[in-house]
Amino acid sequence: MKKKLTVFAILFVICALMLGIRIFKQKHINELTLFGNIEIRQVDLSFQINGIIKEMFKEEGDSVEPGELVAILDERDYKANYEKSISEVSRTLAVKDNSQMLYDRQTPLCSDNTVSKQDCDTLTNNRNESAAAHKSAVSSLDFAKNQLDYTRVYAPAAGIIMTRVQEPGAVIAQGQPVYTMAKDKPIWIRTYVAEKHLGNVKYGMKAKVLTDSVDPDTGKKREYTGWVGYISPVAEFTPKTVQTEDLRTDLVYRIRVYVFEDDKFLRQGMPTTVKINLNESDIDADIRSKVKESD
Repeated sequence: MKKKLTVFAILFVICALMLGIRIFKQKHINELTLFGNIEIRQVDLSFQINGIIKEMFKEEGDSVEPGELVAILDERDYKANYEKSISEVSRTLAVKDNSQMLYDRQTPLCSDNTVSKQDCDTLTNNRNESAAAHKSAVSSLDFAKNQLDYTRVYAPAAGIIMTRVQEPGAVIAQGQPVYTMAKDKPIWIRTYVAEKHLGNVKYGMKAKVLTDSVDPDTGKKREYTGWVGYISPVAEFTPKTVQTEDLRTDLVYRIRVYVFEDDKFLRQGMPTTVKINLNESDIDADIRSKVKESD
């Protein structure tokens, strides 16, 4: 009797193992594992004019909000030019009004030849010339106002200052970077899928993203939810900096997996593991649009 129970137990264990192996294989057939790196959009902040840096308000690692002032130039020359343009607009307006008044007053006398034709032509020309001069002065004022506004640099979006390139007192040229910042959103994983798996991956597929960092609260690797937001239409050789399960010389397709959460633990260049369940439903289109709204 005991011998029969032992044989039965052995057979039960063997069947359980075979079933477990089958389930394990089936799970891994339906799950695509990829390896990639975190990418965050970076922005170089610079002035649109030349000048001397007066103040810089941020250090490396500081957070910035959209529209926050981060640096200013010495604005004295630009402010003086702006004030001069205001005065020029006032002067040309007075000349324009006077010319228009003379034209309105004496033009009726031109019809009966009380005023000579030459004087009438002069009235018309003076009116047109003064109007054009005033319009030009207004345009110069707008330009001077823009130049004065360009002495300040504002953060275009929420993010973190990565590099402080310049210091107060430096003479900089137009477009020369003073800061480099990383935007908070969007965050995505740059990874590559082999050609043999390309037909199983589509836009909108849900993905699980794992980093090498262990969450001290759970004791497990940090896990994030994402979705496939881009699939390159062009094949390329796998970059040497990317590890895959296949040979580096294989042709692969670059994809982006966008990440939903922004918990400040994802860093530029951080290695990640991406798992895509090929049987899972796609992420809702409304959710995808919210994630990429700042892309």
